Amino acid sequence: MGIVSLRPMARIMAIDYGSKRVGIAVTDPLQLIANGLTTVHSKDIMTFLKDYFAKEEVECIVVGEPKTMMNEPSESAALVNVFVKQLKKLFPTIPVERLDERFTSKMAFQSMIDSGLKKKARQNKSLVDTISATILLQSFLEHKTLNLGLNS
Repeated sequence: MGIVSLRPMARIMAIDYGSKRVGIAVTDPLQLIANGLTTVHSKDIMTFLKDYFAKEEVECIVVGEPKTMMNEPSESAALVNVFVKQLKKLFPTIPVERLDERFTSKMAFQSMIDSGLKKKARQNKSLVDTISATILLQSFLEHKTLNLGLNS
């Protein structure tokens, strides 16, 4: 059994893109824990990302892929696809991964209930978006870990 290196790596970012708001989550530098970062207005997302990438190294961006229960692209999929194209054009050196986001909003809302947040706090859509991005990122990390375990 080898020694595990704990040297910092670049972060992984998850984006829950919506027509009004964008929830953002990032990992710690060791890529172990998903943390909610913020929610940004959709029109400000590219400026926010430019500023963030100037300060922090990001290895990969995970963008939620909106689907219906029938595993078809949802109504908002076209909007998200346009966003992903802009992302790849503006930041060509950062790979973009897509991950099914079907249940993230419901899971985010349930986690708010489970954590004891009052009804007024649960109505904060910005918080739901940030938690959704965090759940998306945690799912990506778990998927990545599973794949690494299967490939070793």
